[in-house]
Amino acid sequence: MQSLQIINVTKQYAHHKALDRVNLSVPHGSIYGLLGPNGAGKTSLIRIITQITGADEGEVLFKGEKLNPSHIYRMGYLPEERGLYKKMEVGEQLLFFARLKGLSRSDAMHKLKDWVERFEIKNWWTKKVEELSKGMQQKVQFIATVLHQPELIILDEPFTGFDPINANLIRDEIIRLNKEGSTFIFSTHRMETVEQLCDHIALINKSKVVLEGEVKQIKNQFRTQTYEVEHSICNLQLSPSFVLKNSTPVDEGLIRSEIKIIQGIPNDLLKELIPVSHIHSLREIVPSMNDIFIISVNQNLATQSVVA
Repeated sequence: MQSLQIINVTKQYAHHKALDRVNLSVPHGSIYGLLGPNGAGKTSLIRIITQITGADEGEVLFKGEKLNPSHIYRMGYLPEERGLYKKMEVGEQLLFFARLKGLSRSDAMHKLKDWVERFEIKNWWTKKVEELSKGMQQKVQFIATVLHQPELIILDEPFTGFDPINANLIRDEIIRLNKEGSTFIFSTHRMETVEQLCDHIALINKSKVVLEGEVKQIKNQFRTQTYEVEHSICNLQLSPSFVLKNSTPVDEGLIRSEIKIIQGIPNDLLKELIPVSHIHSLREIVPSMNDIFIISVNQNLATQSVVA
């Protein structure tokens, strides 16, 4: 089942096309990374999903229904540009946002009691937002985003301003809420966050989707069958089934080589190396999400240059 489907969505601003026939499917219960360089179209897409703006063409389906104003109450949105009222007290502000999302005062207070204890912010209740640090304000806005237990939670650069301890706290809450049934869309530049949390991604570049799918499948797609081998120093003479890409001394009597398998499997590589060298370790060099991001963007730019 899909929580969200984006179907042929196009958005034009004056002379700039922000989105060009974008198609995405966000599975129910997933943590979905929305990636792309600055200006790629991510924020435009989020604004359409949250109904801040509308698409010029195409449609958005939420749980199989055409997007409509009632769906806003089933979503939570944490924008990159934070939207707290600096002169309001924390407690007053959290109650205000909760009521906007349809909670009664008694329900909101019941839920807030749990959250303020969980985030250890009970002493902030009567403080004005402007008295809080940026990280503390982030905690308050995160609570406001998820308090009504939305089915779809959209987070735009949610870890900005957090120290490692509070970043881990937010990460743990995201995982907990996801296990309880909430679907997440992450817009982020932090590839380590994608590696840790996301099970699906879409990469948008120059208003188009250039890569989408399950993270595991995408990482398999970008595997190059290249292995790092630490072995005793020797003059490696490999058969045509293997290509020695480089070798670097790492310790006295030890060298690290990158070897690409053209034909065969890692066991075949070991069979070739063991008679001539002592093997200390062998591991596959799997592209990180950061590597995949850079490769995909560069390939997309090269394709557009050829077309132009």
